[in-house]
Amino acid sequence: MIFMPMRRSPGFLERTRQGGGSRFGLLLGMALVSSLVPGEAGADIFSFVDANGVVHLTDSPNDPRYRLLVSTRRRPVTLPRQPVVQEPRSYVSLGMRGLAAFRETIHWAAGRYRLNPALVMAVIKAESNFDPNAVSRAGAVGLMQLMPETALQYGVLNRRDPVSNIHAGTRHLADLLVKFDNDLSLSLAAYNAGENAVRRAGNRIPAIQETREYVSRVLDYYRRYREYL
Repeated sequence: MIFMPMRRSPGFLERTRQGGGSRFGLLLGMALVSSLVPGEAGADIFSFVDANGVVHLTDSPNDPRYRLLVSTRRRPVTLPRQPVVQEPRSYVSLGMRGLAAFRETIHWAAGRYRLNPALVMAVIKAESNFDPNAVSRAGAVGLMQLMPETALQYGVLNRRDPVSNIHAGTRHLADLLVKFDNDLSLSLAAYNAGENAVRRAGNRIPAIQETREYVSRVLDYYRRYREYL
């Protein structure tokens, strides 16, 4: 885009002096408007005044006397990089994503059997890590790892069904708490090793490494889940 030089008419110099350069401002304004026409990328505008008093404006300077007057070139807009939001390590380690699919059922079952939902979550986390299709080497199945006899006791036909599994597992845990006078550690040991194993140990946690680690792990999960509820 080239702006043709404009020669000042007689008396223009005097009017410019008197008007504070208003004519030149008008000329510059016209150049700016022309450079901002939609679809145009914009340009740098250069100018100089020759010996005859002619003002030259152009966006393609071809004379060393041109000096940059104004830049109307549109520069690309760089958007700030959005930070990558990482989930807290504790959030991931507690399996909160897996928990989300079963949260409503857990709260319903915990409310029905008067248990803290965080306790049910802790048992599920330790037993299956929220995998409804988990199967242990001993033959326990589902979210709360029901053995066949436990499923039969509570009328569960499909141990992989999350609702039935959580319902029966929560009820089983509540029954164990009644039997062991609300001693949570003994009840968890009985959930893992069986009620008879705890009785044989004199109503103590059996000297089974897996059971001891299980009780400790569930209690730790229980404490941490309570912080989220």
